[in-house]
Amino acid sequence: MQYAPPDNELMPKRKVGYEMHHLRLSIIIPVYNEQRTITQILDKIRAVKLIQNIEKEVIVINDQSKDDSDNLIKNYISQHPDLLIKYYSLAVNSGKGAAVHVGISLATGNFMLIQDADLEYDPYEYNILLMPLVEDIADVVYGSRFIGGNPHRILFFWHTIGNKILTSIANMCANLNLTDMCTGYKVFKTHLVQQLTLKEKRFGFDPEITLKIAKIRYTKIYEVGISYYGRTYKEGKTINWKDGVRTIYCILKYGIFYRN
Repeated sequence: MQYAPPDNELMPKRKVGYEMHHLRLSIIIPVYNEQRTITQILDKIRAVKLIQNIEKEVIVINDQSKDDSDNLIKNYISQHPDLLIKYYSLAVNSGKGAAVHVGISLATGNFMLIQDADLEYDPYEYNILLMPLVEDIADVVYGSRFIGGNPHRILFFWHTIGNKILTSIANMCANLNLTDMCTGYKVFKTHLVQQLTLKEKRFGFDPEITLKIAKIRYTKIYEVGISYYGRTYKEGKTINWKDGVRTIYCILKYGIFYRN
């Protein structure tokens, strides 16, 4: 099922880099049991004004949620025709990566961003991520939770250590110096991602796309500092040590054994 109301118009800004006509950002939102926050995140996306008059294309992929997410999304679309929203429901629960794969295939924007349906990352920071792309100095921008002076909720020590270990292993395999490979905010030039064959359907998505992008010759990868409003397990966080093991496996698989 797909809904596509007409485009909304956004506030113009100064002109740099790209010829600023009809630029579009595709925002992919994988959803699984996010009835508590899905309308809030859509409100934030709707409210943000993007630099250079960039249009927003929101692509919501429902991964067979068992709560009321489906009805909330459909109601939101009918009540906000000013925001371009494409909606698709997976036939069976397939994982976040699988939902993102569908979103990638539907994206028509010049740039592509993955937005979790919770409130851990702030859409008001889209412009920080977009600026290096708009100025055409970057092909990919990662939003790092570990650089810059933006607000960061203090949570779990071992998650932070685990993230640093995973990022370090990925850096060694890809010859990069990222500080946050597992960040939920990654923005790409869309054509770069759509030329890849992505296979990982769950938490292996981050290392797979990072290492495959890094293997594309002359790709320019940047990092910018972002805020982070992380959730506790009580609030719905689901990642655990098994996901870390799978991530290491995927780093080695796509970093050492994968060839373009």
